[in-house]
Amino acid sequence: MLKRYFEKMKGTSKSPPMVSLSEIIWSWIGAFFGIAAVAYINFNIIEKTDLVMIIGSFGASAVLIYGAVKSPLAQPRNLLGGHIFSAVIGVTSYQLFHPNIWLAGAVAVATAIAFMHATKTLHPPGGATALIAVIGSEKIHNLGYLYAIIPAGFGAIIMLVVALVINNIPRTRKYPEFWL
Repeated sequence: MLKRYFEKMKGTSKSPPMVSLSEIIWSWIGAFFGIAAVAYINFNIIEKTDLVMIIGSFGASAVLIYGAVKSPLAQPRNLLGGHIFSAVIGVTSYQLFHPNIWLAGAVAVATAIAFMHATKTLHPPGGATALIAVIGSEKIHNLGYLYAIIPAGFGAIIMLVVALVINNIPRTRKYPEFWL
């Protein structure tokens, strides 16, 4: 029985094939402009306010929406729903369990995953968005549910617009695969 359990960890297939140089370059261009747009707004416009525009989970979203454009996890429904739903769940978890940050974080991420599955919006960076709502700075905590709008929602929309523009320039790419 134990042997069968560990046998599952061997894997059953080879690693994926190498992507083309063109794919690498377009992924880089998309990620650069997507993160640059959100970071520019954060550091040149919003920084003087109590708001925040850029969160770490956007880095992971960039990998998906610019580097894995055909993945179901990278589609607009998943990008937007994953970040917004997870942000609301993260804020709620923080507000309910903040005396026990370890519990709030665990509840936030686990609930975000379950909710994203149930709503067909699974976007792995959403787990980080939920966790950031719990472990983030005082500035993040002070946003309350506004965190779901700015930065989670609005930042994801900016990155989506960049993905729509950049990912459709080369003839070899098409984004999105689906909206709903």
